[in-house]
Amino acid sequence: MSQDLAHDTTDAARGLARPADPGTAPASGGRVDVRRVLRFLLRRPGLLLSVLVVVLVVLASFWPELFTSRDPLKGVPARNFRGPSGAHWFGTDELGRDVFSRVVHGAQLSLKATLIAVAVAFVVGSLLGLVAGFVGRWVDDVLMRFVDVLLSIPALFLSLALVTALGYGTVKVAVAVGVASVAGFARVTRAEVLRVRQAVFVEASRSCGARWYSVLGRHVLPNAAGPVVVLATLDFGSSILAVSALSFLGYGAPPPAPEWGTLISDGRNYLANAWWLTALPGLAIAATVLATNRVARALDGEWSRQR
Repeated sequence: MSQDLAHDTTDAARGLARPADPGTAPASGGRVDVRRVLRFLLRRPGLLLSVLVVVLVVLASFWPELFTSRDPLKGVPARNFRGPSGAHWFGTDELGRDVFSRVVHGAQLSLKATLIAVAVAFVVGSLLGLVAGFVGRWVDDVLMRFVDVLLSIPALFLSLALVTALGYGTVKVAVAVGVASVAGFARVTRAEVLRVRQAVFVEASRSCGARWYSVLGRHVLPNAAGPVVVLATLDFGSSILAVSALSFLGYGAPPPAPEWGTLISDGRNYLANAWWLTALPGLAIAATVLATNRVARALDGEWSRQR
């Protein structure tokens, strides 16, 4: 028995002393495995298509000249109401302007408003939830009652009321949409802060005499930020719809600015003889919203289960 144990110990020592196979060396924990990401995408063609759509929309927002060289504001009246063709992919409108170039340049305005809306909701909602969850007591009660009031009002109605008070314009529409989404971020942040605040490592840090701002910055915030970031990704698609809806109602940038909602609103008067003026910008909005929701769903559940 003792001899067998000695032989096993010797073999184990030899195995530890043996140099590792360079082909099977473990990857660094801090690096992103590119092959794993590509394998994850290739197994999900719908997700791969969604990522491609999001990338194209982002490129169109920052570098529209990559997709078209036409002026979205300049039209040729002799070419008005031309259907989709090789010369004009999305056709032309009542003034002879190229609809595809207007959709591409409109992505810049719509995405800018969406980013502002998500940023406002993320920052304000996270601060409210962080203060309510970390401080507690009467501060929590007051802030959560304010959040309950926001939740009791439909988001679109609240956005309409705010943009009516603030005035017209892309930035004001974005702020109104962002304020209407604050309540959801506040609720999620508060729930995560309450969960992390009761963790053992937080209690240990407090018992060691750590300052409250040290506990908040080193322990609470890093461990509570994950679900809030995922919520921001999920909220991106709904913010695109809200910004487009307000632009459709006429609260966005004034004409002839080619916002997506404004394009649909302008084309609804010509549905009988020029269906592409409404249908194709609407398809662009739908594709962007569906793509962002698909990417957010993959980040929220599928990728975390694969890790």
